[in-house]
Amino acid sequence: MTSIVRRSLLALALPLLATAAFAQSWPTKPVTLVVPFPPGGPTDVAARIVAQKMSAALKQNILVDNRSGASGTVGAAVAARAAPDGYTFVMLATPTLLASHLYGPTSYDIFKNFTPVGSMYDLPIVLVVNPKALPDVTSLQGLIAKAKAAGGKLNYTTAGTGSFGHLTTEQLKNNGKFEMQHVPYRGSAPAVTDLIGGQVPAMFSDLVAVIPHIRAGTLRAIAVGSGQRVSLLPDVKTVAEQGFPGFDATSWGGVLAPAGTPKDAIDRMSAELKNALADKEVQAKLESVGAFAAYRTPEQTAERMRTDFERWGKVIRDNGITNQ
Repeated sequence: MTSIVRRSLLALALPLLATAAFAQSWPTKPVTLVVPFPPGGPTDVAARIVAQKMSAALKQNILVDNRSGASGTVGAAVAARAAPDGYTFVMLATPTLLASHLYGPTSYDIFKNFTPVGSMYDLPIVLVVNPKALPDVTSLQGLIAKAKAAGGKLNYTTAGTGSFGHLTTEQLKNNGKFEMQHVPYRGSAPAVTDLIGGQVPAMFSDLVAVIPHIRAGTLRAIAVGSGQRVSLLPDVKTVAEQGFPGFDATSWGGVLAPAGTPKDAIDRMSAELKNALADKEVQAKLESVGAFAAYRTPEQTAERMRTDFERWGKVIRDNGITNQ
Protein backbone atom coordinates (compact mmCIF):
# COMPACT_ATOMS: atom_id res chain seq x y z
CA MET A 1 0.00 0.00 0.00
CA THR A 2 2.85 2.33 0.86
CA SER A 3 4.41 1.66 -2.51
CA ILE A 4 1.13 2.40 -4.29
CA VAL A 5 0.74 5.68 -2.40
CA ARG A 6 4.29 6.68 -3.25
CA ARG A 7 3.78 5.93 -6.93
CA SER A 8 0.52 7.89 -6.91
CA LEU A 9 2.13 10.90 -5.27
CA LEU A 10 5.01 10.73 -7.74
CA ALA A 11 2.57 10.61 -10.65
CA LEU A 12 0.84 13.72 -9.30
CA ALA A 13 4.12 15.52 -8.73
CA LEU A 14 5.71 14.85 -12.12
CA PRO A 15 3.58 17.37 -14.08
CA LEU A 16 4.29 20.02 -11.45
CA LEU A 17 8.00 19.30 -11.60
CA ALA A 18 7.94 19.42 -15.39
CA THR A 19 6.12 22.76 -15.32
CA ALA A 20 8.61 24.18 -12.81
CA ALA A 21 11.53 22.94 -14.90
CA PHE A 22 10.03 24.52 -18.04
CA ALA A 23 9.49 27.83 -16.27
CA GLN A 24 13.10 27.90 -15.06
CA SER A 25 14.66 26.92 -18.37
CA TRP A 26 12.50 28.74 -20.93
CA PRO A 27 13.66 30.06 -23.30
CA THR A 28 16.61 27.85 -24.23
CA LYS A 29 16.76 28.99 -27.85
CA PRO A 30 15.74 32.00 -29.95
CA VAL A 31 12.07 32.94 -30.03
CA THR A 32 10.30 33.76 -33.31
CA LEU A 33 7.93 36.72 -33.46
CA VAL A 34 5.87 36.58 -36.64
CA VAL A 35 5.01 40.07 -37.90
CA PRO A 36 2.27 39.68 -40.51
CA PHE A 37 3.09 42.96 -42.22
CA PRO A 38 5.99 44.25 -44.37
CA PRO A 39 9.22 45.66 -42.91
CA GLY A 40 9.02 49.36 -42.12
CA GLY A 41 5.33 49.51 -41.30
CA PRO A 42 4.07 50.59 -37.87
CA THR A 43 3.59 47.04 -36.55
CA ASP A 44 7.03 45.98 -37.74
CA VAL A 45 8.79 49.07 -36.37
CA ALA A 46 7.13 48.79 -32.95
CA ALA A 47 7.76 45.05 -32.76
CA ARG A 48 11.48 45.46 -33.48
CA ILE A 49 11.92 48.22 -30.90
CA VAL A 50 10.27 46.18 -28.16
CA ALA A 51 11.73 42.82 -29.21
CA GLN A 52 15.25 44.19 -28.88
CA LYS A 53 14.61 45.14 -25.26
CA MET A 54 12.88 41.87 -24.46
CA SER A 55 15.68 39.83 -26.02
CA ALA A 56 18.15 41.25 -23.52
CA ALA A 57 15.88 40.33 -20.61
CA LEU A 58 15.16 36.82 -21.90
CA LYS A 59 18.83 36.23 -22.77
CA GLN A 60 17.68 34.87 -26.10
CA ASN A 61 17.13 36.65 -29.38
CA ILE A 62 13.58 37.38 -30.50
CA LEU A 63 13.74 36.93 -34.26
CA VAL A 64 11.25 39.01 -36.26
CA ASP A 65 9.80 37.03 -39.17
CA ASN A 66 7.84 39.19 -41.63
CA ARG A 67 5.02 37.23 -43.32
CA SER A 68 2.86 39.87 -44.97
CA GLY A 69 -0.34 39.62 -46.99
CA ALA A 70 -4.12 40.01 -46.81
CA SER A 71 -4.26 42.35 -43.79
CA GLY A 72 -2.03 40.07 -41.75
CA THR A 73 -3.96 36.84 -42.33
CA VAL A 74 -1.04 35.16 -44.12
CA GLY A 75 1.29 35.60 -41.15
CA ALA A 76 -1.43 34.76 -38.64
CA ALA A 77 -2.11 31.49 -40.47
CA VAL A 78 1.59 30.62 -40.27
CA ALA A 79 1.60 31.26 -36.52
CA ALA A 80 -1.62 29.30 -36.00
CA ARG A 81 0.06 26.24 -37.53
CA ALA A 82 3.21 26.60 -35.45
CA ALA A 83 3.98 24.20 -32.61
CA PRO A 84 2.61 25.65 -29.34
CA ASP A 85 5.92 25.17 -27.58
CA GLY A 86 6.61 28.73 -26.44
CA TYR A 87 8.97 29.54 -29.29
CA THR A 88 6.55 31.16 -31.75
CA PHE A 89 4.46 34.26 -31.15
CA VAL A 90 2.67 36.61 -33.53
CA MET A 91 1.93 40.31 -33.62
CA LEU A 92 -1.74 41.20 -33.71
CA ALA A 93 -2.76 44.52 -35.24
CA THR A 94 -6.25 45.91 -35.73
CA PRO A 95 -6.41 44.96 -39.46
CA THR A 96 -5.71 41.31 -38.61
CA LEU A 97 -8.29 41.32 -35.84
CA LEU A 98 -10.95 42.52 -38.29
CA ALA A 99 -9.84 40.46 -41.31
CA SER A 100 -12.64 37.86 -41.12
CA HIS A 101 -15.21 40.67 -41.42
CA LEU A 102 -13.57 41.83 -44.65
CA TYR A 103 -12.23 38.67 -46.28
CA GLY A 104 -14.69 36.08 -45.01
CA PRO A 105 -13.73 32.96 -43.03
CA THR A 106 -10.00 32.50 -42.48
CA SER A 107 -8.12 29.21 -41.97
CA TYR A 108 -7.96 29.98 -38.26
CA ASP A 109 -10.15 31.55 -35.58
CA ILE A 110 -8.46 34.59 -34.06
CA PHE A 111 -10.16 33.86 -30.72
CA LYS A 112 -9.93 30.07 -30.59
CA ASN A 113 -6.53 29.43 -32.17
CA PHE A 114 -4.59 32.05 -30.22
CA THR A 115 -4.01 33.07 -26.61
CA PRO A 116 -3.37 36.75 -25.80
CA VAL A 117 0.01 37.60 -24.27
CA GLY A 118 -0.51 41.35 -23.90
CA SER A 119 -0.94 44.56 -25.84
CA MET A 120 2.13 46.49 -26.99
CA TYR A 121 1.19 49.86 -28.45
CA ASP A 122 -1.58 52.28 -29.32
CA LEU A 123 -1.38 53.83 -32.76
CA PRO A 124 -3.28 57.13 -32.95
CA ILE A 125 -4.97 57.93 -36.21
CA VAL A 126 -4.87 61.48 -37.51
CA LEU A 127 -6.87 63.36 -40.14
CA VAL A 128 -4.57 65.28 -42.45
CA VAL A 129 -5.10 67.49 -45.48
CA ASN A 130 -2.89 68.81 -48.22
CA PRO A 131 -2.53 72.51 -47.30
CA LYS A 132 -2.14 73.50 -50.97
CA ALA A 133 -5.23 71.59 -52.10
CA LEU A 134 -7.32 72.76 -49.13
CA PRO A 135 -5.63 75.97 -47.96
CA ASP A 136 -8.61 77.20 -45.95
CA VAL A 137 -9.30 73.91 -44.13
CA THR A 138 -7.75 74.06 -40.67
CA SER A 139 -10.29 72.09 -38.63
CA LEU A 140 -12.57 69.07 -38.85
CA GLN A 141 -15.67 71.24 -39.14
CA GLY A 142 -13.95 73.12 -41.96
CA LEU A 143 -13.41 69.86 -43.86
CA ILE A 144 -17.01 68.78 -43.27
CA ALA A 145 -18.27 72.12 -44.57
CA LYS A 146 -16.07 71.73 -47.64
CA ALA A 147 -17.38 68.21 -48.23
CA LYS A 148 -21.00 69.32 -47.94
CA ALA A 149 -20.39 72.25 -50.29
CA ALA A 150 -18.89 69.83 -52.82
CA GLY A 151 -22.05 67.72 -52.74
CA GLY A 152 -20.20 64.59 -51.65
CA LYS A 153 -17.68 64.76 -54.48
CA LEU A 154 -14.68 65.67 -52.32
CA ASN A 155 -12.21 62.76 -52.27
CA TYR A 156 -10.34 61.19 -49.39
CA THR A 157 -7.75 58.44 -49.51
CA THR A 158 -6.68 55.60 -47.23
CA ALA A 159 -4.20 52.73 -47.12
CA GLY A 160 -6.89 50.49 -48.61
CA THR A 161 -10.45 49.23 -48.45
CA GLY A 162 -11.15 48.07 -44.92
CA SER A 163 -8.09 49.82 -43.49
CA PHE A 164 -8.50 51.47 -40.12
CA GLY A 165 -8.42 54.88 -41.78
CA HIS A 166 -11.28 53.80 -44.04
CA LEU A 167 -13.39 52.49 -41.16
CA THR A 168 -12.75 55.60 -39.06
CA THR A 169 -13.72 57.94 -41.89
CA GLU A 170 -16.89 55.99 -42.65
CA GLN A 171 -17.94 56.10 -39.00
CA LEU A 172 -17.24 59.83 -38.92
CA LYS A 173 -19.29 60.33 -42.08
CA ASN A 174 -22.16 58.41 -40.54
CA ASN A 175 -22.01 60.43 -37.34
CA GLY A 176 -21.63 63.78 -39.12
CA LYS A 177 -24.09 63.03 -41.92
CA PHE A 178 -21.82 64.13 -44.74
CA GLU A 179 -20.38 62.40 -47.80
CA MET A 180 -16.90 62.06 -49.30
CA GLN A 181 -15.63 59.76 -52.03
CA HIS A 182 -13.21 57.01 -50.98
CA VAL A 183 -10.09 56.56 -53.11
CA PRO A 184 -8.31 53.48 -51.69
CA TYR A 185 -4.65 52.71 -52.27
CA ARG A 186 -2.61 49.58 -51.61
CA GLY A 187 -0.74 50.69 -48.53
CA SER A 188 0.00 53.91 -46.68
CA ALA A 189 3.10 54.86 -48.65
CA PRO A 190 1.47 55.36 -52.09
CA ALA A 191 -1.56 57.00 -50.50
CA VAL A 192 0.58 59.51 -48.62
CA THR A 193 2.69 60.15 -51.73
CA ASP A 194 -0.36 61.11 -53.76
CA LEU A 195 -1.79 63.08 -50.85
CA ILE A 196 1.38 65.19 -50.75
CA GLY A 197 1.29 65.45 -54.55
CA GLY A 198 -2.24 66.84 -54.44
CA GLN A 199 -3.97 64.01 -56.33
CA VAL A 200 -6.19 63.53 -53.25
CA PRO A 201 -6.78 66.23 -50.63
CA ALA A 202 -7.46 64.42 -47.34
CA MET A 203 -6.68 61.22 -45.44
CA PHE A 204 -7.20 59.54 -42.07
CA SER A 205 -3.82 57.89 -41.49
CA ASP A 206 -1.90 56.26 -38.70
CA LEU A 207 0.48 58.75 -37.12
CA VAL A 208 3.58 56.73 -38.06
CA ALA A 209 3.00 57.26 -41.78
CA VAL A 210 2.39 61.02 -41.70
CA ILE A 211 4.23 62.54 -38.73
CA PRO A 212 7.39 63.35 -40.79
CA HIS A 213 5.26 65.20 -43.36
CA ILE A 214 3.31 67.06 -40.70
CA ARG A 215 6.61 68.20 -39.21
CA ALA A 216 7.85 69.22 -42.68
CA GLY A 217 4.68 71.23 -43.34
CA THR A 218 3.68 69.28 -46.44
CA LEU A 219 0.62 67.96 -44.61
CA ARG A 220 -1.65 69.69 -42.09
CA ALA A 221 -3.14 67.76 -39.17
CA ILE A 222 -6.69 68.89 -38.37
CA ALA A 223 -7.96 66.20 -35.97
CA VAL A 224 -6.87 63.09 -34.07
CA GLY A 225 -9.20 60.13 -33.76
CA SER A 226 -8.20 58.97 -30.29
CA GLY A 227 -10.17 60.05 -27.23
CA GLN A 228 -7.25 62.12 -25.93
CA ARG A 229 -4.84 64.48 -27.69
CA VAL A 230 -1.45 63.01 -28.53
CA SER A 231 1.81 64.38 -27.19
CA LEU A 232 3.39 64.66 -30.64
CA LEU A 233 0.56 66.97 -31.78
CA PRO A 234 -0.52 68.74 -28.59
CA ASP A 235 -2.29 71.58 -30.39
CA VAL A 236 -4.38 69.35 -32.65
CA LYS A 237 -7.86 68.81 -31.26
CA THR A 238 -9.52 65.41 -31.13
CA VAL A 239 -12.56 64.53 -33.21
CA ALA A 240 -14.50 64.44 -29.94
CA GLU A 241 -13.49 68.03 -29.18
CA GLN A 242 -14.71 69.16 -32.60
CA GLY A 243 -18.36 68.27 -32.35
CA PHE A 244 -18.41 64.49 -31.84
CA PRO A 245 -18.46 63.76 -28.10
CA GLY A 246 -17.32 60.24 -27.20
CA PHE A 247 -15.68 59.56 -30.56
CA ASP A 248 -12.59 57.40 -30.05
CA ALA A 249 -10.77 55.54 -32.80
CA THR A 250 -7.38 54.07 -31.95
CA SER A 251 -5.59 51.30 -33.78
CA TRP A 252 -3.39 49.10 -31.62
CA GLY A 253 -1.09 46.10 -31.60
CA GLY A 254 -0.31 43.24 -29.26
CA VAL A 255 1.23 39.80 -28.99
CA LEU A 256 -0.56 36.45 -29.30
CA ALA A 257 0.62 32.87 -28.84
CA PRO A 258 -0.68 29.76 -30.59
CA ALA A 259 -3.39 28.12 -28.49
CA GLY A 260 -1.90 25.49 -26.20
CA THR A 261 1.33 27.38 -25.55
CA PRO A 262 2.52 26.63 -21.98
CA LYS A 263 1.14 29.17 -19.52
CA ASP A 264 4.59 29.69 -18.01
CA ALA A 265 5.94 30.87 -21.36
CA ILE A 266 2.97 33.19 -21.85
CA ASP A 267 3.29 34.59 -18.33
CA ARG A 268 7.03 35.20 -18.71
CA MET A 269 6.59 36.73 -22.15
CA SER A 270 3.83 39.00 -20.86
CA ALA A 271 5.93 40.07 -17.86
CA GLU A 272 8.91 40.94 -20.06
CA LEU A 273 6.62 42.78 -22.48
CA LYS A 274 5.32 44.85 -19.57
CA ASN A 275 8.86 45.57 -18.35
CA ALA A 276 10.05 46.57 -21.82
CA LEU A 277 7.15 48.98 -22.31
CA ALA A 278 7.84 50.59 -18.92
CA ASP A 279 11.36 51.48 -20.09
CA LYS A 280 11.70 55.21 -20.84
CA GLU A 281 14.05 54.63 -23.76
CA VAL A 282 11.63 52.19 -25.39
CA GLN A 283 8.76 54.62 -24.83
CA ALA A 284 10.76 57.43 -26.42
CA LYS A 285 11.68 55.29 -29.45
CA LEU A 286 8.07 54.30 -29.99
CA GLU A 287 6.83 57.88 -29.65
CA SER A 288 9.49 59.12 -32.08
CA VAL A 289 7.79 57.11 -34.83
CA GLY A 290 4.22 57.88 -33.75
CA ALA A 291 3.30 54.87 -31.60
CA PHE A 292 2.72 54.84 -27.84
CA ALA A 293 3.61 52.13 -25.35
CA ALA A 294 0.37 50.64 -24.01
CA TYR A 295 0.69 47.41 -22.05
CA ARG A 296 -2.45 45.49 -21.13
CA THR A 297 -2.64 42.11 -19.42
CA PRO A 298 -3.65 39.00 -21.36
CA GLU A 299 -7.15 39.28 -19.92
CA GLN A 300 -7.47 42.97 -20.79
CA THR A 301 -6.13 42.27 -24.28
CA ALA A 302 -8.71 39.53 -24.80
CA GLU A 303 -11.49 41.91 -23.76
CA ARG A 304 -10.26 44.65 -26.08
CA MET A 305 -10.07 42.18 -28.95
CA ARG A 306 -13.72 41.22 -28.51
CA THR A 307 -14.91 44.81 -28.03
CA ASP A 308 -13.14 46.10 -31.15
CA PHE A 309 -14.13 43.04 -33.18
CA GLU A 310 -17.79 43.76 -32.48
CA ARG A 311 -17.61 47.56 -32.76
CA TRP A 312 -15.75 47.78 -36.05
CA GLY A 313 -17.50 44.72 -37.41
CA LYS A 314 -20.75 46.68 -37.15
CA VAL A 315 -19.19 49.62 -39.05
CA ILE A 316 -18.07 47.20 -41.77
CA ARG A 317 -21.52 45.60 -42.08
CA ASP A 318 -23.45 48.88 -41.90
CA ASN A 319 -21.39 50.37 -44.72
CA GLY A 320 -21.15 47.26 -46.88
CA ILE A 321 -17.33 47.24 -46.77
CA THR A 322 -15.68 44.10 -48.13
CA ASN A 323 -12.45 42.84 -49.66
CA GLN A 324 -13.96 39.62 -50.99
